[in-house]
Amino acid sequence: MTGSPDSLNDDTRKLVEDHQPVVRSVANHVGRRLPPNVDRADLVQDGMLGLMEALLRWTKESSGTHFENYIALRAQGAMIDGLRAADPVSRQVRKDMRRVEVALQQLSHRLGRPPTEGELAKQLDMPLADYQRLLQDAQGYVLISLQDLTGDSVDQYLKRCLEDNADPLALLERAALRQALAESIQLLPRKSQILLTLYYEHEMRMHEIAKHLGLSEARISQMHTQSIAQLRASLADRDIKRLLTPRMRPRDEPDESKYSTLGA
Repeated sequence: MTGSPDSLNDDTRKLVEDHQPVVRSVANHVGRRLPPNVDRADLVQDGMLGLMEALLRWTKESSGTHFENYIALRAQGAMIDGLRAADPVSRQVRKDMRRVEVALQQLSHRLGRPPTEGELAKQLDMPLADYQRLLQDAQGYVLISLQDLTGDSVDQYLKRCLEDNADPLALLERAALRQALAESIQLLPRKSQILLTLYYEHEMRMHEIAKHLGLSEARISQMHTQSIAQLRASLADRDIKRLLTPRMRPRDEPDESKYSTLGA
């Protein structure tokens, strides 16, 4: 999109101003899961571009919960695009982590349990130190990304949701997905379960968790990435694309806490 606030008409400019709090709320949620060197103002700037693009593309009633959730998702997508553009190695890291997920599936089936890091490194034909370095480089790897939404591009997925009057965020509340995730978490090592609980439920930072568990912050970051990869591999075994297929659902009030679930 080439537009800017100065080039918008008065009605659209007012909509931009009215919905700035939504963008800032999304930026706050996204920023909580990012390293401290990521500038929150950059997230807001990218989110505002997503907001303006959303307003220019939207052709229905410009109010209500459906509209606000659409704006939130478009803003978050723009923030993620901005983060990826600023990270030239993220594409390769994601590719490498897909290999890790495949190895996790293969070894889990063969061993009947989650493999250790040493077993994974051997399966990947990598020295253990190199594998742990990959886990460190993949800091911020997420459980469910926008690209997991049935493999569509963001625009295709949102368009399909709108055409079917489906809720793009409701899928994250689906009982089947929550049950599959809960069962997958139970398969993780106890210390990894504690880590995820402290990070996602208690919203503790990595350095706080490191102190609590008596480990280095770098080691906690590696364990977090390993846990997320294990959960993704486990969900893939349960046909994650079926679990993530959008469906129609009545909507109530917007819940801004859901904006952060899709991650970067």
